[in-house]
Amino acid sequence: MHVSVVIPAYNEEGSIPLLIESIAEQMQSWPFSCEVVLVDDGSTDATLDEAKAGAQRHSFLRVLSHPYNQGLTAALRTGVEAVKGEVIVFLPADLQYSPEEVPALVEAVERGADVVCGWKEGAYDKAGVSFVYNLLCRLLFGVRVHDLNSIKAFRRHVVSSLSWRRDWHRYLVVLAAARGFRVDEVRVPVYQRRYGESKFGGVGRVIVGLVDLISVKFYLTFGQKPMLFFGSSGGMLLGVGSVLGLWYAYVRLTGAAMVRPSINLVALFILAGLLLVAMGFIGELILGVSDQLAAYERRIALLSVSTVDNSEREEDDANQG
Repeated sequence: MHVSVVIPAYNEEGSIPLLIESIAEQMQSWPFSCEVVLVDDGSTDATLDEAKAGAQRHSFLRVLSHPYNQGLTAALRTGVEAVKGEVIVFLPADLQYSPEEVPALVEAVERGADVVCGWKEGAYDKAGVSFVYNLLCRLLFGVRVHDLNSIKAFRRHVVSSLSWRRDWHRYLVVLAAARGFRVDEVRVPVYQRRYGESKFGGVGRVIVGLVDLISVKFYLTFGQKPMLFFGSSGGMLLGVGSVLGLWYAYVRLTGAAMVRPSINLVALFILAGLLLVAMGFIGELILGVSDQLAAYERRIALLSVSTVDNSEREEDDANQG
């Protein structure tokens, strides 16, 4: 099995040399072939220089870079698009996880898991925030793992099928589980950061995380069923508008001494309900087109794999001949 390790890095100049040498040392005992791709996400320190120096010393390492900081999700996606492994491991660059944990994650994939999360053991900063975040994810999404944002391993076809929106790196495991992929976890020790500062501190990051949590829940609940949201909301507004309209007609025709609802309010509810139902129909049409495009993409991917296999087989036959 060929494994690819993707390392996103932003202003980690102190950690990079130690991390590269640790990988080089550990890799000698790994029972699989491996490539390492480090993605510098527009660092303003010597991270890129240290990574390039490591690539000159070790042939297993490739270095990619962004011209400016684009965020962790973009850095991971750049790495995923550049690697060729059957299993892709996401390894942070801050030395809070040791490369020696990589074989345990790969072994869990070989046992049948599609996604493997590291279950952190040990003291670390922001453990309380992490606990609350993981608890909310278990309650909202039913993903029965303890840590969603530590070192992770994915089968290649899993990450290729996920949505890579900005800051959604936190929810890749959730999105994979929602698609029916099997999720497992292994215990991994976590260490205190030795160099630099965390890029995920501050109240602002917590607020962004909570907003994204709501967005992912909405996406997973209604993303494949737009009529469920727009149609039900529009139906309720149409119902309220119809009741108000009947009330208005009754008071107007009978002259009953009752409070008469505004005809403008009646029209507002009915028109809003119709618009929401129409949006639901449009959403269903767009979703149908998206499903067809996804089906074509899968067919093209299968054809490309078949073409590669056939070409390799023809080359082997030619060599044997």
